[in-house]
Amino acid sequence: MAKDFYHEHVKEALIKDGWCISHDPYYLNIETSAPLEIDLGAEKLISAEKDLEKIVVEVKSFLNRSLTYDFHTAYGQFRIYRRGILKTDPERVLYLALSKDVFSELQQRNFYMELISDESINLLVFDPLSKTIEKWIK
Repeated sequence: MAKDFYHEHVKEALIKDGWCISHDPYYLNIETSAPLEIDLGAEKLISAEKDLEKIVVEVKSFLNRSLTYDFHTAYGQFRIYRRGILKTDPERVLYLALSKDVFSELQQRNFYMELISDESINLLVFDPLSKTIEKWIK
């Protein structure tokens, strides 16, 4: 499966933030004809708690002319992936990675932000130029 345009940007941003990439891609084995591929799996030791935090990140580049189309696709994938992760690997938390520009566009549309909030979609907002994480939104 082809990687999203910003796949390597997000991977580098996670590494800069202290995450160890454990899966590239992360295979989700649920009752489909073939495993689903989520872009990245990562782990990070939280030193104060001595706990291992595990995440899965679906990168979305939003490169089509239609924000609505791209959001619709990302929204559907996120919901399917989250359901599968809850069944197969519940200690992992799923994040949708968006560039700061896309996040800014979404913030200007209340409907999208309400869906993100209502569905408890975790976001990882990154800067594609500096390849850094701008914010985590839970």
